[in-house]
Amino acid sequence: MDDDVLVLPAGRIRVCREGSMIRATGLRYAVARRFTPCEPVPPSDEVVDATTRGPACPQLPSRLAFVVGTSPTVLTQDEDCLVLDVVAPPLGGVPKPVMVFFHGGAYVTGSGQSPIHDLTAMAEEGDVVTVTVNYRLGVFGYLAVDDVAPANLGLLDQIAALRWVRDNVGGFGGDPEDVTIFGQSAGADSVSYLMIADGTEGLFRRVVLQSAPLGIQRGRAAMSAAMGTAARTALGPDPHTADTRDLLVAQGRIAAAAAAFGTQAQMPFGPQTGHYPLPPEDAVDERRREVAARLPMMIGTTVDDARPFVMLNPRLAPMFGAPVVGATARRMLGTIASKRLFAEPSEALAARHRDAGGHATTYVFDWRPAGSALGACHCLELPFLMGSLDGWGTPPMLGADPQRALAQWGPPMRRLWWEFARGRRDDVDGHLRLPVR
Repeated sequence: MDDDVLVLPAGRIRVCREGSMIRATGLRYAVARRFTPCEPVPPSDEVVDATTRGPACPQLPSRLAFVVGTSPTVLTQDEDCLVLDVVAPPLGGVPKPVMVFFHGGAYVTGSGQSPIHDLTAMAEEGDVVTVTVNYRLGVFGYLAVDDVAPANLGLLDQIAALRWVRDNVGGFGGDPEDVTIFGQSAGADSVSYLMIADGTEGLFRRVVLQSAPLGIQRGRAAMSAAMGTAARTALGPDPHTADTRDLLVAQGRIAAAAAAFGTQAQMPFGPQTGHYPLPPEDAVDERRREVAARLPMMIGTTVDDARPFVMLNPRLAPMFGAPVVGATARRMLGTIASKRLFAEPSEALAARHRDAGGHATTYVFDWRPAGSALGACHCLELPFLMGSLDGWGTPPMLGADPQRALAQWGPPMRRLWWEFARGRRDDVDGHLRLPVR
């Protein structure tokens, strides 16, 4: 593996060459200080190393470990976690389309540094430049407390990353005027807000939303206010100097204040409308109409997106554990919740997008391993999109032998994504069932 140095507007960076591909890992795009908006990285005369993984935002274990497994790769954690990865084909020729990915995790877990989000296969097969982004999570990125922390710091991090891409991706052979942003779960939720946020016009041309929890996106103001009130006690007398581990403990107490708000509490942290850079909630639909014509969209879900979250409900555990009826109840309740929280709101957003003069392609992912209790669940499409099980460990959602399915269905699925990023579907409204058979 040969090292190399690229010269970007941001400075000189040391990257890796892996075969024909160029990789920058753990590349800092901004500086994060607790409870304040991120700031540009100070210029340096030194060559900046971008050959090792950067930190994840501090977080607790994922509640979906029983679905996705536990990655054998352990990342360091640091509040100053604003780094990204770039994978690029060989330099030269016409500038290439750029695809920027935002990970999921309910705004409290996950990292763009995780090997499960490695987009090398996408970059190589599609001849595109890919970027995966870290952003602040939980109390560090999505908690609003008067005189302590403003709302939407994590969203501002994402915007800062997109500005970094605009200014620097040309050094990787990418076209800064041809950027597609895409994300899964909370990452897709983020994309839906980046579309309407102040300061994002011109930073991207297309959007892809995978399993966005749009059914719990509205009517969150009272819950967020209750969490802010709980935070005043939970964060302690001086939250600016508290230990990071104590803030993670406090995060659990703050999230508990959301429990009274029902389904919204499934994802208590997240962007808050009416706080910079987002419009008030009653202006969101108009803002979406304004941007529709200039932002082609692809949006979709898995058939059983909500089933894992239904299975996490302790009140339903006795029913699901019952012989004979348990599997039926799990399947039926999962189907109802998947339609209400994921599928129907996604289809409705696509329809409104078209009505406002935009182009929208919808899809549904319906592959599942034989006999799976999880079905075609949340996150199931990610290994197909990334193209490898490296870094995943043994995810239960994929069953005993997923390699054949990944090899068969992964390439055509990735092709749909990079063809969309290349503008080959900008004028195609329609519905896809994935995997493409």
